[in-house]
Amino acid sequence: MSWGAEQPGESGQSGESGQEGYAYGYGYGYGEQPQPYVQGYPRQYDQGYVQPYRETVQPVQPVQYEQPWQYVPEEPEGVSTTASLTPVRAEPPDPVPEEPEQEAEPPPKPKAGGRDRYFDALRAVALVRVVAYHTFGWAWAGLVFPSMGVMFALAGTLMAKSLERPALKVVWSRMRRLLPPFWFWGFFVVVAMLIHDWMPGWQIVFWIVPVGDPPGNHWGVQAWEILWYLRTYLWFVLLSPLLLWIFRKAPIPVLLLSLVPIVVFQYGWTPPWNRFGSAITDLATYLFCWLVGFAHREGVLQRLRPPPVVLAALAALAYGGWYAFSHQGEFGTYDLDEIPLAQAFWSAGFVTLLMYFKAYRDVDFGWLARFKRLDRIVTIFNGRAVTIYLWHEIALVLAVPLIDQFWKVPAFEKWLPLESQWFMFGIGWVLIWIAIPLFGWVEDVAAKKKPKLLP
Repeated sequence: MSWGAEQPGESGQSGESGQEGYAYGYGYGYGEQPQPYVQGYPRQYDQGYVQPYRETVQPVQPVQYEQPWQYVPEEPEGVSTTASLTPVRAEPPDPVPEEPEQEAEPPPKPKAGGRDRYFDALRAVALVRVVAYHTFGWAWAGLVFPSMGVMFALAGTLMAKSLERPALKVVWSRMRRLLPPFWFWGFFVVVAMLIHDWMPGWQIVFWIVPVGDPPGNHWGVQAWEILWYLRTYLWFVLLSPLLLWIFRKAPIPVLLLSLVPIVVFQYGWTPPWNRFGSAITDLATYLFCWLVGFAHREGVLQRLRPPPVVLAALAALAYGGWYAFSHQGEFGTYDLDEIPLAQAFWSAGFVTLLMYFKAYRDVDFGWLARFKRLDRIVTIFNGRAVTIYLWHEIALVLAVPLIDQFWKVPAFEKWLPLESQWFMFGIGWVLIWIAIPLFGWVEDVAAKKKPKLLP
């Protein structure tokens, strides 16, 4: 996931579906995975003008002298004078001119610790949408906001930025920031599954480096099935030096051709139903999103004119939406998480519009700084993105037995909407906010920072 500018996915910088996989038991299925600050322009001032001279005839008035003679200094050279001593009319002193009122200067553009609040806001929305999807199971949620495509696009642009440094150091940094929080979380999940009669084989190595889907038993499936995203993200990190090198050779052709693999998988060769097939299917599904992040960072999007970009994005959205709804009989739903081809094209069109809007308008959501609490929430979401993603499913699982205890209290049973999924959604977020200070410090340790309860 896009874990923060120097976090795994960096800004620091989510998975869904009530069913497993694409019909096989790995990867894609369950997992699922801000008014722009208008830059000020120089203030324009009205240019002054000289009022035309109007000659008027004034009646002759006798000259009055307060003093018969006043000494007038000689004028500078080149200016004609009639005499050094000349009668002058004593004029009353000019009033002291009032200084014009100075317009209040606009407040300085808020700083956000060097972070781009537009990206931060998108990441926070994506995380909220993931938790909502896993609570309610809305099939239409991916159409409203394809959070995983957005997360991969954000991670792509941050990865391209980081690769301005030596590639091996960047890849190692990303892995170092991702794996310790994963190990810490995985320890609790693995121990719980062992207690519930899980007998692991050699595949347990994927709980150390998740280049393939880690194994588990049915008891813990809701917790570990979201790991398809971490696996896909890790593969993109490992491949990014090569992908960026290829992308720079021919940015636009490479970006467009990145949708070809998922088309081939749908209409030609079908990947096997195993860890290998699941991994390459997810890579193909979100390859365009990762590369459009490259395009933003490399300045490719900024050089494109709006009409072709918007038309291409709308065409991708139209095809993805059409395919999802026209193949409900084949997949049993129009949920994009169950239809890789539809997910790929819908996400491609959606993130293209989001990233191009950022590039074309240069928005940064600096206005968030005026809303302290909202700005603080966005900061916490980005500083603890890995923690929120990993622990949110466990929070939702624990919400069920906790709500069961509420039924034993007559007042709660009468006055609280214990049967409502919205109530479970709220309890889930309470548990997530408890997990953030309890477990989020692991992200600080992984990033070689001083551990904090909140970022």
